Amino acid sequence: MTHELTPAELTQLLESLESRLAYQEHWLDTLDQAVVQQERRLEKLEQLSGLMRERLREQHQALQDSEPQGGRRPEDELPPHY
Repeated sequence: MTHELTPAELTQLLESLESRLAYQEHWLDTLDQAVVQQERRLEKLEQLSGLMRERLREQHQALQDSEPQGGRRPEDELPPHY
């Protein structure tokens, strides 16, 4: 046995569905904004990571270039009183 909806019930159902749809659209917009912000942060962090990697590579190369040819560094030498 099916119950036919009255015009008032149909109107109420339609308003309820419209309200739910508006709520979902609001949350989709909010989530979209959050994703965009996270993407921007991720891009900045990736750039920073690349810069840090390059700096470390440069520092490592500078340390290798400053080592004496014998492979011994001044900090490896024992002080005279030992």
